[in-house]
Amino acid sequence: MMKKLIALLTVLLPLAAGAQNSTVKCTFNGLPDNKIVVGEARGGRVVPVDTVTLDAKGRMRVERAVADPTMVFLTLPQANSPMVHVLLLPRENITLEVDYMPAINLLNVTSAKGSDNMVLYKEYTNLISNLVLDQHTDRVAEEMEKLLMAHPDVLMSAFLATFFDQQFEQYVTLFKTIRDSLITKWPDHELVKHIDGRLRSVLLPGMEAPDIVMNDPNGKERKLSDLRGKVVLIDFWASWCRPCRMENPNVVRLYGKYHDKGFEIFSVSLDKDYNSWVKAIETDNLSWPNHVSDLKYWSSAAGRLYGISSIPSTVLVDREGKVVARNLRGRELENKLEEIFNQ
Repeated sequence: MMKKLIALLTVLLPLAAGAQNSTVKCTFNGLPDNKIVVGEARGGRVVPVDTVTLDAKGRMRVERAVADPTMVFLTLPQANSPMVHVLLLPRENITLEVDYMPAINLLNVTSAKGSDNMVLYKEYTNLISNLVLDQHTDRVAEEMEKLLMAHPDVLMSAFLATFFDQQFEQYVTLFKTIRDSLITKWPDHELVKHIDGRLRSVLLPGMEAPDIVMNDPNGKERKLSDLRGKVVLIDFWASWCRPCRMENPNVVRLYGKYHDKGFEIFSVSLDKDYNSWVKAIETDNLSWPNHVSDLKYWSSAAGRLYGISSIPSTVLVDREGKVVARNLRGRELENKLEEIFNQ
């Protein structure tokens, strides 16, 4: 028995105050060599802390004393290699079996014991591998959402939900379900706090749109609240954003069509260069007066207030200052304006 324990390489990671031991035993199949890099999350990125050698049967053991749920990353030494994301809770003993699938650049967890988090992660990697191999990548988002909605009370769901971070508003129901299922047990975990923070900045239909107070290109203060009584499109854009510039002719056309009926546009630029901002307004014939920016790029105060993580992004506000819809563009925006003004 002692020889078997010695044969399994043990990686001892730094101890944490008040921590309790947790262990991961992992067997890898099909690797190009016998090396695995162990990493930790530090400062928003994965930092290697050790490179270990597997035994003759592809086995390794990671032991760590943890006080809180902690992510450990297992990957190959080669650049752009896939990872196994191991979420460790205090006093857990996890056993994993992992197949390397180079054709789709995936470390597929085929067996997971001792952890609800890792059982869910196994289902996730199996789902991805099956869809990719069957050439159904168009179904990944749909199937991922179903999987996470079935397990919202598992902390790993909060990590896997980052798959949808760039489409947060589209999947707000999923994020709210996960947050509500985890907030009582894990209120201080950064994954849960991240989702909670994003949800607090999400504006749903019927909510009052927060006021925006910023200066226009001439230094004049412009307030969104001054347009109360009008239907307002808050348009987050920038001169450097090609999709924004491509959408501008449609916005100009709709402004001309509905302005006399009470339609206004409040354009918030995420530019950082004054001259580029002003030139784009002129070039694209954005003739309405309400153009504002603090020239802070992605740190725009209005952008942060509205939870803007990508542009173009729009918020349509009714005459009472309440949100009607978000991210309407093209035909969808025209249909909504026609519905409002032709009632």
